[in-house]
Amino acid sequence: MSWDINNRINWKAIPAALAMVVTIATSAYSQVQTPLQTETVVRGTSGGTQASACGFIAGRPSQTVRVTETFTRLRFRVQGGGSSTLLILGGDGSVKGCVRADNFSNGGIETAGAWERGTYSLYVGEQERGNSSPFTLSIVQN
Repeated sequence: MSWDINNRINWKAIPAALAMVVTIATSAYSQVQTPLQTETVVRGTSGGTQASACGFIAGRPSQTVRVTETFTRLRFRVQGGGSSTLLILGGDGSVKGCVRADNFSNGGIETAGAWERGTYSLYVGEQERGNSSPFTLSIVQN
């Protein structure tokens, strides 16, 4: 809240402050949709306690992508810790991709390809339970 010199609420400032809070809260788990006009970048912390086919992930996806065309070329790139993973699940929960960082990638993961119409959930995980590191996930349409 905003206060004036006499410690009264500045009611004009409240709608702007609420709009900013709503924008921040909803952008944390937003869905991107193709066609992408620009690169989408998401920052977060990898890992979680939920075991998956691609390491340990959090309960919520790092990002969700909705492909609206029949086939869309997308590139997913993660820069994170040396043991990061990228798990891509289809709308039906099936594994569409699993890429792991290795000793040669310096914490980088990249995968590209043509994706069918549908919704995909991307999880930035860790190869071992209890590990976590900051990551940057970028999504580009080629």
